[in-house]
Amino acid sequence: MALGVYISVPFCRTKCSYCNFASDVFSRAVFDRYVDRLCADIGKVFITAEQVGGILDHEVDSVYLGGGTPTVLDAGQLERIFAAVRAQFEVQADAEITVECAPGTLSPAVIESLLRCGVNRVSLGVQSFVDAEAAAVGRLHKRITILEDIAHLRAAGITNLNIDLIAGLPHQTAESWQESLKETISTGAPHASVYMLEVDDDSRLGRELMAGGTRYHAHFVPDEDATADYYVAACEQLDAPGISQYEISNFACPGFESRHNLKYWTRQPYIGFGVDAHSMLFSRSPDAVRFATSDNLERYVIDVPLQITTVSREAVLEENFFLGLRLNRGVNLRALESNFGGAAISKAREAIADSIADGLIYRHGESICLTPRGRLLSNLVFERFIGVDEVAQ
Repeated sequence: MALGVYISVPFCRTKCSYCNFASDVFSRAVFDRYVDRLCADIGKVFITAEQVGGILDHEVDSVYLGGGTPTVLDAGQLERIFAAVRAQFEVQADAEITVECAPGTLSPAVIESLLRCGVNRVSLGVQSFVDAEAAAVGRLHKRITILEDIAHLRAAGITNLNIDLIAGLPHQTAESWQESLKETISTGAPHASVYMLEVDDDSRLGRELMAGGTRYHAHFVPDEDATADYYVAACEQLDAPGISQYEISNFACPGFESRHNLKYWTRQPYIGFGVDAHSMLFSRSPDAVRFATSDNLERYVIDVPLQITTVSREAVLEENFFLGLRLNRGVNLRALESNFGGAAISKAREAIADSIADGLIYRHGESICLTPRGRLLSNLVFERFIGVDEVAQ
């Protein structure tokens, strides 16, 4: 089965207040050290796979450079990374090759470098088309910057574009959210991702909200009900021009679904490189192995050991439920029964029945799918399928 390759670049021009990723602002002096470490890890990937007990395919059909902001790297550094990937793997001619970009970082030289690297898909971290909202969370771009970047990418021949939006940003209102949705639709981008603001202690804004403070414009964050309303509005309005929802947070025109991200939700093999990069490979015994690098830049650069988790056949059943339910097409129970046996599915029937009764999932032929309400409460639904992993032997 063709592999997906993920590469983490944890560098940003500025740290957004809502960000809970392992990324930050670093001196450019560290960039070369980091790229050296990345290329070394890519170069020994088959040794690593053998050490963790994973089965690694040479063929790759998706490459995803995420961050952080990968386009803060210079052209030479970007090209070194892609050259290292191509030296180790057979990248299919029609592979989906994505780079995440912050608006305002796409100079002509960077775009030319992306083309030389074979990039054919760009994900733009827009978050909001309203300048005041973007500025409130530390974004450096303005609406006009986004539109100029889109025009430059299209002129260069990169038309497979994703626009990221966040519902629930400080100062956001129903009216301003409509502005972002309408602008997203008017760009004609074939893919959009819509996330609800996460409130946790892994971001400055989240910590301030939990403390009831006012820094980072926390007192201007919409309440949970308003944020949920914005998400529902996105689901309804993006569907009208044909950008249909196919996953909890993702919407696409037919044929433009993210091939790489679908690997995560359908349990296809992928391997990650860089800070806080995760991998999942099939293995001969047990079913699969997951492993991750350190989420600390210095610890990653000095090559600390991987965090390795073996995935038993029992745990695979759980993953099939809580990953598969993220997709609008849901989970096919007949396929699970064929793979795990009727007894395994019987153990999940109580969770299924309770979730149907609560209006969180529904039956569609042989499949179960989240309802619109279930998508808003998806974590609650997923929790109900934890513990159905006692597969009958």
